[in-house]
Amino acid sequence: MKAKVLVVDDEELIRLQIKTKLETNGYEILEAGDTTALRDCLATSFQPEVILLDLKLPGTSELSLTLLPEIRKRWPEARVIIITGYGTTDLAFEAGQMGVFLFLNKPIDSSMLQLHVERALEHKKLHEDAETLLRKRIIFESLAMRNVLNTVERIAPSDVSILITGESGTGKEVIADVIHDLSPRSKGPIIKINCAALPRELIESELFGSVKGAFTGAHADREGLFRQAESGTLLLDEISEMPIDTQSKLLRVLQDQEVRPVGGKATYKTDCRIVAATNRKTDEAIAEGKLREDLFYRISTISINLPPLRERPDDIMPLAVAFLKRYASQANRSINSFALDAIERLTSFDWPGNVRQLQNEVQRAVLLCEGSDIHAADLSITNAKKGAAQSADSNFTILEGVERNAIVQMLRQTGGNKLETAKRLGIGRQTLYNKIKSYGIEV
Repeated sequence: MKAKVLVVDDEELIRLQIKTKLETNGYEILEAGDTTALRDCLATSFQPEVILLDLKLPGTSELSLTLLPEIRKRWPEARVIIITGYGTTDLAFEAGQMGVFLFLNKPIDSSMLQLHVERALEHKKLHEDAETLLRKRIIFESLAMRNVLNTVERIAPSDVSILITGESGTGKEVIADVIHDLSPRSKGPIIKINCAALPRELIESELFGSVKGAFTGAHADREGLFRQAESGTLLLDEISEMPIDTQSKLLRVLQDQEVRPVGGKATYKTDCRIVAATNRKTDEAIAEGKLREDLFYRISTISINLPPLRERPDDIMPLAVAFLKRYASQANRSINSFALDAIERLTSFDWPGNVRQLQNEVQRAVLLCEGSDIHAADLSITNAKKGAAQSADSNFTILEGVERNAIVQMLRQTGGNKLETAKRLGIGRQTLYNKIKSYGIEV
C-alpha cells in the first residue's frame, strides 16, 4: 500500500516539485494551496501519514501552527513537517513543543525531503509498534499508567540507566521487559537477578563472575551476569537489598564499564544496559543506609514510579477480565464474566498486594467457581471499604484459598452453624474457629 502524504503550500511550483519527486517513488499525494483547501482536505476520507505544511498560508493572517489542533484532531497519528522560507529558532522550538516532527527551511532539496519523509514514516511505524507491544504486554485504562507508558516509550530507545520504583506487585519486572523489547538491545538477552534472594557470599560471584579456587566451592570459572547480559539488558531487582560493599563494587563497574571476576586479576569490558528496581522509597533507603547515594544517582538517570493499583482503579476490571480469560482457558473452564456483586467487590477492594494479588485472586476464583460467572461468594477478599484494615486473606496461597472457600461454602450450607460445619468438614470446633478468624471470614 502506498504511503499517503498531504502537501500544503501556497506556491504551486513547490507543490509540483514535491509531488513529482514523491509520486515517482511510490507515494500517494494530496495537495492544498491555502487554508480553505486544507480544511476541505480535513473533511475528506484521505488519511495522510505525513503532512508537509507551509508555515504561512493564504486565507489566514496567522501562522499555520494555529491550525495544528484541527489537524491533530482529524489525523492524530500523522507526522507533521513544517516547511518555511523564514524560519527562526524560536519558531522551530514552538513547533517542536506542539508535536511537529521536523522544521525545514526553504529552498527544499528534493532528495533530502524524501529522506525526511521516510524518517517520519519510520518514526510513525516505531510508535505504532511500541503501542502494539504496550497494549499486548500491559493492560491499562488509567491516565496514570498512560503517563508511565508514554515515558517508557520515549526513553526505551536510549541507552540510559533506569530505576523503576513502586510497591511489590505493581509490575516493575513487566516494565523492565517492555523497556528491553522497545530498545535497540532487544535482540540481545535480558538477564535478571533478585538482589534480595542471594546470600552475601554469592551475589558478587553471580554478578561479576569468579575464577576457579576464588572461594570454597568455586570448582570452576563462573561467567557473571554482566557477561551474560552482553549487548542486552541487566535487571537488578530489589537493588536496595544488595549488600553495601557490593554496591560499592557495582558502582565502580558502572563507572568504568569494566568487570573483574571474584578472585581474578584481569578485567573485561562490559556492554549492557542497567535497569534497576526497588519497592523501597529511595530517600528512606538512602537515609537508612540500605542504598548508596552515589549509586542511586548513577542508576537513576531516568526514574519511573509505578502507582499502586488502589490509585488507578480504572485498571482493576480490565486487568481482572484479562486474567479471567487467561486462567479460564488454561483450566478449560467456560467462565464468561464477573457478576455485578463480584465487580463491586473487586473495585471496592484496596489491593495491598497490587496487580499480583489481583492476578492470584482471579486465578483462585476460576478454579473454585461452580457456574459460568464469578460471583462475590467465589472471591476470598472481603468487601471492606478502601482504607479499612484488611485481614490476612490478601496474601493467601491457592491452597489456603481453597480451604477458606470450602469453609465459606459449608457455613452457607449449614446456615452459619459452626458445630455442624466443623463436623461436615471433619475438623474440630476450635480449629474451625481459628480458621474463621485467620481467614477473616464473616459469619
